[in-house]
Amino acid sequence: MKIATIGLGYIGLPTAVMFAKHGQEVIGFDTNKDVIASLQSGRIHIEEPGLQEAFQDVLDNGLLRPVSRLEAANVFIIAVPTPHTEDHSCDTRYIRQAVKDVIPLLELGNTIILESTVAPKTTTGVIQPMLEESGFTVGVDVHLVHCPERVLPGQIMTELVNNNRIIGGVTPECTVAGSVVYRTFVKGEMLLTDASTAELSKLMENTFRDTNIALANELVKLSAELGINALDVIEMANKHPRVNIHTPGPGVGGHCLAVDPYFITTAAPEQTPLIQTTREINSTMPKYIADSVDVITNNTAKKVVILGAAYKGNVDDIRESPALKIAEHLQQRGVEVHVYDPHVTHYAMNPENAFADADMAIIATEHDEFKQLPSNLLTSMASMRVFDTKNIFEGQHDGLSYITLGTLHLYTSRSRLHA
Repeated sequence: MKIATIGLGYIGLPTAVMFAKHGQEVIGFDTNKDVIASLQSGRIHIEEPGLQEAFQDVLDNGLLRPVSRLEAANVFIIAVPTPHTEDHSCDTRYIRQAVKDVIPLLELGNTIILESTVAPKTTTGVIQPMLEESGFTVGVDVHLVHCPERVLPGQIMTELVNNNRIIGGVTPECTVAGSVVYRTFVKGEMLLTDASTAELSKLMENTFRDTNIALANELVKLSAELGINALDVIEMANKHPRVNIHTPGPGVGGHCLAVDPYFITTAAPEQTPLIQTTREINSTMPKYIADSVDVITNNTAKKVVILGAAYKGNVDDIRESPALKIAEHLQQRGVEVHVYDPHVTHYAMNPENAFADADMAIIATEHDEFKQLPSNLLTSMASMRVFDTKNIFEGQHDGLSYITLGTLHLYTSRSRLHA
């Protein structure tokens, strides 16, 4: 089986590698020439444990070829970005372009698989009409399937194999064709359904998490107001066998939690008030963190170092990062902000310069490197304050003020919060 993967980003590249690793002939296509050049030279352009080694193996044995021109194949997997528009609806332009690229190469019996996360009815409402306008009957001439990715950055190589896989065909025949493709390496259960159900299932997985994080973040604000440690409340409540309050934080990022719920709300705004409120709570958390900095420092902070630019620990993905939004809010208030992240090339600056004379360090990403901070960095600060929004810091130092989302009430009061 020859598989063409279109889009070699955080999902497309590991997927291409995994198919090749399990004996399939794979071509990887991307419109970014720099990405193709890097891959052809043997260097991956994203950070993911185990991916570089696996990629090198399949590149060396010829099972995976990065190409700048799409070729005919038995299976076409579309894994391109789906950003949101100004009104937060799903932008399908990259998907539509990918389908346009595929159509001239299609042969009878081919399977087209959409892995990109999309709004409900995109597979049947956008892709299927394009194929049928080109003369193909979906389910007869070609198979069209939506198979959303369900992996966690940092564990993609393991979860691609072991996680259950949703296979959503436009017709039952399409569903079967999709399951045959993924059975080449997936050990998890094949969850067979239709395309629209698959689309909404993926969106609701991330919306569930977004909503639960919003509940935890609202608890943080409530507890700070009432003088209670929110993290203690969560720990106690989660001792109940049927309660699992999620971990609060500075907001959510990445394509999934920060974007996917909007694809639901824009599709049916009148039916989704809870999801809209969830998005409002989580999207305003970076401002709440900046407001808290003002309160904690009594509006005296002149320089702040933000630890982490990535939206998630131990990865280099900065898409929709709340850390960068915190930086924007502080900069708008005239604060000098330095963002340091050893995983992100653009922010891998000299940490000594970032910490020197800072009034506060904000841990905004749970990188392992931030669990401990060297004494020389802390002592170089104008005020030794660490505001840990991820509750990961394990270090100690005389004179250090350590603040978490649980202990905000010790540094704030009703009068100051409402000043």
